[in-house]
Amino acid sequence: MNLFAALRLPQEILFGKGQRHALPAVAARLGKRALICTDERFAATDVFADIVAALKAASVDVVVFDNVQPDVPQETVAVCVDHARDFGPDLVIGIGGGSCLDMAKCAALLLSHGGRLQDYYGEFMVPGPTIPVIAVPTTAGTGSEVTPVAVISDSERTLKVGISSPYLIATCAICDPELTMTCPPGLTAVAGADALTHAIEAFTAARRTNDHMLTQKHVFIGKSALTDHFALLAIKLLGRSLEKACKDGADEDARADVMMGALAAGCAFGTAGTAAAHAIQYPAGALTHTAHGLGVATMMPYVMTYNKAASAAEMAEIGIALGLAGDHDDTEKMATGAIEEIRRLFAAIGITRTLADLGLPADKVDWTAEQAFGIDRLIKNNPRPFDLDAMKRLVRAAYAGDLAGSAL
Repeated sequence: MNLFAALRLPQEILFGKGQRHALPAVAARLGKRALICTDERFAATDVFADIVAALKAASVDVVVFDNVQPDVPQETVAVCVDHARDFGPDLVIGIGGGSCLDMAKCAALLLSHGGRLQDYYGEFMVPGPTIPVIAVPTTAGTGSEVTPVAVISDSERTLKVGISSPYLIATCAICDPELTMTCPPGLTAVAGADALTHAIEAFTAARRTNDHMLTQKHVFIGKSALTDHFALLAIKLLGRSLEKACKDGADEDARADVMMGALAAGCAFGTAGTAAAHAIQYPAGALTHTAHGLGVATMMPYVMTYNKAASAAEMAEIGIALGLAGDHDDTEKMATGAIEEIRRLFAAIGITRTLADLGLPADKVDWTAEQAFGIDRLIKNNPRPFDLDAMKRLVRAAYAGDLAGSAL
């Protein structure tokens, strides 16, 4: 018997139009003093004012930290914690994009266990449970509302840094597609492309052996029967609705599909992990100062082409999930069609075509490959192995726009 699966998810996931109105009741069950982490833009909205008023009406006192910055500079977490410490919060609510949710996780971590954020970099470094976190995303992309990861930027390091622990999973995720209705097309595109990349990399991740200690040694453990289910759901929903949501932000059905797709992708990669596209984006993003989702999506067709030799069957299933016509039994054609459809979709929503278009300097192409190759936690997840020369060929192909060359 070879069937193996694992999932790590919040205790409760609420999804649907208007579900934000459940937040006061959920929060009141978890505590009486809530730190809210959000950004300046959302804090100025009427929706946020209504949320705060509803929490207070439910006898939940709040203190608001509304200075969350993109990519969560690590020094800002200490500022947030200092802002809230005298208040003594017994839960944290993150409302906003992925950075707001990651800030909430990090704040809960330091409020619970003290020390410096740097003490927890890596896997399984969080010593125990934190105070409860409620994650309320207002964008549809990172999946941070359900994952065991917080990504922050450290000024002392070139690349972004991750803290990975099951203890960082939010207690409750509340996903209300109405909160995404005002997302501009560019943000919708980049966030949604990030989610689709999460789903594809989770579904094509290497499958590990059925080791009973695997989940105890690693946060990301590769694909399994349960993560595959969520990944394919995400690919189906995002494939049919991401382009629609970018073209017509008022399309409620498309917005719901995209948010559910991002949620499902988070459920998948939060256990399965991501792979080469994310590994390359870390150094490329650090050099170009471009959005994470833009970078991983730029890489995705090239990485899929490189991986097709090892994952043609999975890519054929991706093609089916994307709704491609043709002979579903022709694995090679369906796999090729899936790559072509991802490239078409990303181009249609404005994703950059090459690393050169992303702004990567020509003299940093090989450096990018070297840095990416060194991110073992992601590279080991890739279904087709790498050596440094193979990574350099892939990054050079993505820089030049040579899709065929990325297969070599």
